[in-house]
Amino acid sequence: MSALRGALGFLTTLPVRVDERTWAAFRRRPVATMLAGYVVGGVAAVPPLYAPSAPLGAFGFVLAVYLMTGINHVDGLTDVADAVAVHGTESDRVAAMRDSHLGVGGLLAGGLVVLGLFAVGWELTAMGRGAVGVIVAAEVAAKLGMVLVLVRGVPRHEGLGSALAEHASLGTLALGTVLALPAAAITWPSPAGAVALTPGLLAAVAVCRLSNSRIGGISGDVLGATNEVARLAALLAGVIAWTLW
Repeated sequence: MSALRGALGFLTTLPVRVDERTWAAFRRRPVATMLAGYVVGGVAAVPPLYAPSAPLGAFGFVLAVYLMTGINHVDGLTDVADAVAVHGTESDRVAAMRDSHLGVGGLLAGGLVVLGLFAVGWELTAMGRGAVGVIVAAEVAAKLGMVLVLVRGVPRHEGLGSALAEHASLGTLALGTVLALPAAAITWPSPAGAVALTPGLLAAVAVCRLSNSRIGGISGDVLGATNEVARLAALLAGVIAWTLW
C-alpha cells in the first residue's frame, strides 16, 4: 500500500501524501505503477461514459486524462521529441531536451497526442460501457510500457528514471504482466482490452530503443514520453478492435 501511495503521488495529481517512506516503497516496488493505471483509467472513463454528446465526451476525456496525470508526462514527451528532432551529436540532442523552450519536434509530438486523444475520445463516447474497459486497458498498457522501459532501458543519469530502474528486473516485468491480465479481460467477450496491450508495449519498446540510441539512455522524461505514446497506441488499437469485433 505504501508503494501504491507513492505511485499515485508521483504519477497523478491526486492529493496523496508522499514522504520518504512512500517514496522508498515505490522505488523498491516500481510495479505499483500498474495499480495506478487502473485508478487513472477508471477516472478518465467517466466523461465519455456520461457525456451528452461525442464532442463533449472527447473534450472531457482529454481534460480528465491531464487533470489526473498533470503535465509531467506530456512535458517529458515534448522534451524527448525535441531531442530526437535534432540533427547533431548526442550532446546536442541532450541539450535540446534540457532546453526549457518548446521546439518544433515537441510541439508536433504534443499536438498529435492531444489531437489523437480527442479523436479517440469521440469514438469512445459512442461505445457506451465498452469505453470503460478500453480506457482502463489502455492506461494499464501505458503503465506496463513504463515498467518495460525501466527493465530494458539504460539510465543515462541519476534521477527518477535511474532510481526506479535500480529495482526493476525481469521479475518486475513478469509481475506487471500478471497485473495487466484483468485489464486484458475487462472487455470480454470483446478482445479489445487484450488487443490494446500489445500496441502499447510495442510503442514502449520503440521509445526505449530510440532513447537508448539517440540520447544515450532513459530518464524521467523518457518514462513520461513512453506513457503518452503507449496510451495513445493502446487506445487506437482498442477502439479499432471494439469496432471490428
